[in-house]
Amino acid sequence: MGEVTNVMEYEEIAKQKLPKMVFDYYASGAEDQWTLAENRNAFSRILFRPRILIDVSKIDLSTTVLGFKISMPIMIAPTAMQKMAHPEGEYATARAASAAGTIMTLSSWATSSVEEVASTGPGIRFFQLYVYKDRNVVAQLVRRAERAGFKAIALTVDTPRLGRREADIKNRFTLPPFLTLKNFEGLDLGKMDEANDSGLASYVAGQIDRSLSWKDVQWLQTITSLPILVKGVLTAEDARIAVQAGAAGIIVSNHGARQLDYVPATIMALEEVVKAAQGRVPVFLDGGVRRGTDVFKALALGASGVFIGRPVVFSLAAEGEAGIRKVLQMMRDEFELTMALSGCRSLKEITRNHIVADWDAPRAALPAPRL
Repeated sequence: MGEVTNVMEYEEIAKQKLPKMVFDYYASGAEDQWTLAENRNAFSRILFRPRILIDVSKIDLSTTVLGFKISMPIMIAPTAMQKMAHPEGEYATARAASAAGTIMTLSSWATSSVEEVASTGPGIRFFQLYVYKDRNVVAQLVRRAERAGFKAIALTVDTPRLGRREADIKNRFTLPPFLTLKNFEGLDLGKMDEANDSGLASYVAGQIDRSLSWKDVQWLQTITSLPILVKGVLTAEDARIAVQAGAAGIIVSNHGARQLDYVPATIMALEEVVKAAQGRVPVFLDGGVRRGTDVFKALALGASGVFIGRPVVFSLAAEGEAGIRKVLQMMRDEFELTMALSGCRSLKEITRNHIVADWDAPRAALPAPRL
């Protein structure tokens, strides 16, 4: 096998390396997997309107997220059970994110605890939260994340029940016996029982609160001073409510196409959410981001940054920490090149005029400027 030259190539390497049950868990989407394909395909319906003859000898990719300075608007999304991919799991991910100067989001269902991840050294980290039926568990977890130096909570709001992932049902997916959901180990919630279908689906049905509502978003703000990002918003209506409810930011996400199938690609839902947020909170996107061009398109549509999920676990499976570092570097390099070739020297120079989407009205030609 030759050198890896893009992020997508890690998927095939991971497929060859991982047990089928594990690869299928990471790779699959819900039901027909229409949204899984659409998350990627939708990016190809947006084209560039590059501006030429601009001095692009110096390009600045840096940005701030919730006041934290990062090297680029590309961050790591929460993905569960990373030690299934590689023995170093979330430790490797934390070190790679820190080395790249970007943010890692740790999953509630990590195979390493918030304290263990914090022990890898400095870095800006967010904590993804699932709300359990037992609110004492939630309060304790949020407190531990705060104490471990995590800077924000990404509250997943699209999972009152687990989506139907048929590969997991066929494979009778369960967490391998040598691993635990480390954040819940001491609470006797760290193990997953074998089930007749997906062990994770059964675990969610037993533990995750289906009654979760906007009042809980307000409750969360009473137990923590950390900013709360609402992850899983796809409509203008919910974007408006999120802002009113005190969210510090919104993540436009369809859970990697793993929850409700036939929801739009996140890049298609992004603009309506951005417009509804009216600049009052930053809006981020995850889902299908595999190229620097995808990052540029998201920012042109108003996103403040993107998160990547599957590329992280696939590269982790393939090459451990070095694989994730390479993914972050390739994404950065491609994004920087896209900016240069589009005539943008900083993120604030990326505008809606740098792209044309196939849903745009034909544009009237502007009068030629006098030179």
